[in-house]
Amino acid sequence: MSKWRKKPIVLEAFQWHVAMGTVGGVIYPYHDDADIDFDQLHGGRCGMIETLEGGFVVEDGDWVITGIKGEKYSCKAEIFPQLYEPVDEIITPTSPML
Repeated sequence: MSKWRKKPIVLEAFQWHVAMGTVGGVIYPYHDDADIDFDQLHGGRCGMIETLEGGFVVEDGDWVITGIKGEKYSCKAEIFPQLYEPVDEIITPTSPML
């Protein structure tokens, strides 16, 4: 079996906080009558994003990431810095060597 490394890509992301409310049509208020206990448990500190897999709850401090095709997904604050680092400059892909 051969080994592979994931190509580095630059993504857009922001850390969502309840005080931000809805953000540019990305975060929606959390409304789910079937799971009202979840929202009560978290003190109304939840939002909702649409992902490729459907609606996903985001909590205060979660990061919302825009993927390479414009898709949205979230990442817990404690995991985000283990997976991502800030980009100070624009990285352009290089042509593969022939």
